[in-house]
Amino acid sequence: MIEVLVEVGDARLRAAVRAESIRRAVDVAGSYYPDTDVRVVYPIDPEAFFVRDSAAPAAGLVGFEMPEKLAG
Repeated sequence: MIEVLVEVGDARLRAAVRAESIRRAVDVAGSYYPDTDVRVVYPIDPEAFFVRDSAAPAAGLVGFEMPEKLAG
């Protein structure tokens, strides 16, 4: 299980997505916003990439955050 940060649309929304692969994470985020571009945020944080906690929520978990430029 991995976790990556993706941008949705014009980087107005970011989401941390857990999935079996980067491609699957992009697909999961895209399923929430089917008519919008979804891109992986690079560089990928190596500390957060592999989900090591066996009690971690299941694949497909999406956690949204507000990008710094909109946070004010």
